[in-house]
Amino acid sequence: MGCSKFRRIEKSEDWRVKFEAGLNYYAKKDYYRAAILFEQVQPIVRGLPEGEKVEFYLAYCQYYEKTYLLASNQFKIFYETYGRSSLAEEAVFMYAYSLYASSPDSNLDQQNSIDAMAAMQNFLNRYPESKFRDKAVAVIDESQVKLEKKGFENAKQYLKLRYYQAAVLAFDNFKKNFPDSKYLEEAAFLKVQSQFFLAENSLPTKQYERYVSTLTYYQELLDNFPNSLLLKDSQRYYTLSQAQINKLKPKN
Repeated sequence: MGCSKFRRIEKSEDWRVKFEAGLNYYAKKDYYRAAILFEQVQPIVRGLPEGEKVEFYLAYCQYYEKTYLLASNQFKIFYETYGRSSLAEEAVFMYAYSLYASSPDSNLDQQNSIDAMAAMQNFLNRYPESKFRDKAVAVIDESQVKLEKKGFENAKQYLKLRYYQAAVLAFDNFKKNFPDSKYLEEAAFLKVQSQFFLAENSLPTKQYERYVSTLTYYQELLDNFPNSLLLKDSQRYYTLSQAQINKLKPKN
């Protein structure tokens, strides 16, 4: 019965019938049917007073249906079209929040997290006293954590795949990009390890300088984390590197 009623509404030529039905479905949290009707009347009501509601509710329908990228685009259309609306501030926030909601776990591509952070920062710049401020700050913080974890895992993956030179560079970049990360201590240790393996697997002509760099990175770990539990393991790479340096040291 409900399905046939919806079909009759859908086939109606009166956009007002579809508009009112869309609002009713939305109120009942039937976002799927509401979205269908809002999409049908969207081009008709553009420029009319009802157009603002249709655009805004359609965006929320897409959000609640978990089609987050569609929702983010629809919220953007809303605030660009109705910039003076009392709902514009919420739409700008929801544009950024929908991007955040679309971002996957930290082991996958994090471009949406980057975009969400930029969008949320733009929101805070536009509406510094917004009631959504705390949520916006939380999204930026959580997105930062995702990016941080992704950067660290990427660097570790280079080491795991035995791309030692790329691993050293990746751990270096990680430190520059996330200077306050909780992973810095482990990253410093893995940089020592990566450099040692790079030296060990290098051509004889490059081994000496690369073992010397291993000692340099060990010293960085010691200076920055003098009480690290990883120093014991690092000491092994230091000792082995020192032995190779003595063996390979150019004779005058």
